[in-house]
Amino acid sequence: MIAAIAHPRALRLAIAALIGLAALTFLRLPAPPSARAPTFAAEAPPAPQASAVAPDAIGPDADAARSANARVPIVDFSPSPAAPFHFTGDAATRERARDCLAAAAFYEAGDDPAGERAVIQVVLNRTRHPAFPSSVCAVVFQGAERRSGCQFTFTCDGALTRRPAPAALARARAMAQAALSGAVDPQVGLATHYHADYVAPAWRSGLEKIARQGLHLFYRWPGYWGSAAAFRQGPVAAPEVTVPALAAISAAHAPSMPPIAPPAAAPPPAAMATSAAASGLEIGLDPAANPGSFALKALAICGARAQDCRVTGRIAGNLAFLYVRRGDSEGVFWDCTLFQRPDRNQCLPRGAALERLLAAA
Repeated sequence: MIAAIAHPRALRLAIAALIGLAALTFLRLPAPPSARAPTFAAEAPPAPQASAVAPDAIGPDADAARSANARVPIVDFSPSPAAPFHFTGDAATRERARDCLAAAAFYEAGDDPAGERAVIQVVLNRTRHPAFPSSVCAVVFQGAERRSGCQFTFTCDGALTRRPAPAALARARAMAQAALSGAVDPQVGLATHYHADYVAPAWRSGLEKIARQGLHLFYRWPGYWGSAAAFRQGPVAAPEVTVPALAAISAAHAPSMPPIAPPAAAPPPAAMATSAAASGLEIGLDPAANPGSFALKALAICGARAQDCRVTGRIAGNLAFLYVRRGDSEGVFWDCTLFQRPDRNQCLPRGAALERLLAAA
């Protein structure tokens, strides 16, 4: 008979201790390589001097690429939308971020609102993911200093030599502004990568296809890196550097850009009315809608009109929204007693400041 038999309770305690030690050892192990976030390009280079969705950019292997892409199933037909993004920088920083977003939207998707919103969402998703920079302009122009390896092809393929039409640029800016204020494109979920359907890049095999928008296919990482929990970075008031390559289309990125003076504004009273002449264009407002959608409506109306344009929106007869475009300048304002805005400079002013805005266009 073996003399050294442990007491049953002591034996249970020893086993529990061993299990606990094993658990701690497991927790200290590094994540397996497959769980770490690799770096892929957002878009494979298209044909020279063509936008990402231009029909004439389709190469000789386009049919083979489309067939290969069609064989990859969409894993989630209703992707979870990203959380609203609320930019917290000052006016000058916000304008630089807006124009970086607008440039990415236009040059990657052309003057196509659905495609542009999808591109904007991917950029903002990246700013929140630890695999990418934390500022909008840094995400858009990541790798642009190299002849190859840029994350968004328009930043290194010469596309910036083409100037967008003023109305198209204004629409892209409005969509970017709305996204920086919380508007979300739910169609592409938490996608961080995309490519045109006429190419079949090798990097897509490591990702999950979750959506199609026009001629573009959208992807997320599998597992944790593609889950909402991984998008823990920001949004913060990250520095938005001046990008000289955008100076031709953005005063905010001109090398000698002076500080942007915010408009004189104060929180309006709860039932604000205006005594200004009721000229200009007017839209109906749904109080339950995303406030960013008002700006998109205004841009859709002003897009086909002259350079100067003004759109107002009322609720119960009271002015609740105002969009003003004069030349290359534009402003979007909401009644902040009805619609909470992250930037108080977006609140409708009152008195003489409001009169000046209503007199524009």
